[in-house]
Amino acid sequence: MFTAICKSDLKIEVVKEYIFHPTRKWRFDYAIPDHKIALEVEGGVWTGGRHTRPQGFLGDIEKYNAGTLLGWRIFRVTPDDLCRLKTLELIKQAISG
Repeated sequence: MFTAICKSDLKIEVVKEYIFHPTRKWRFDYAIPDHKIALEVEGGVWTGGRHTRPQGFLGDIEKYNAGTLLGWRIFRVTPDDLCRLKTLELIKQAISG
């Protein structure tokens, strides 16, 4: 649904589960490769999900830092915020520079 919203509202192509690293199998939840913009959906914020437990948190740090070193701008959102106007505005602002 998010990719369809971006295509219709922002007129951009968003790739789900985009492999961004040349040697690791890391994926961004959503990516706009033409602009090197990534969205990571951070689930389990209130329930102690993988992203908030120590090992998952540390793994995310490694992945996000690697993406940043490769020139990606990584934005983090919650599942509830993914399809909201504020996230679309964030992407629009990132694209326009």
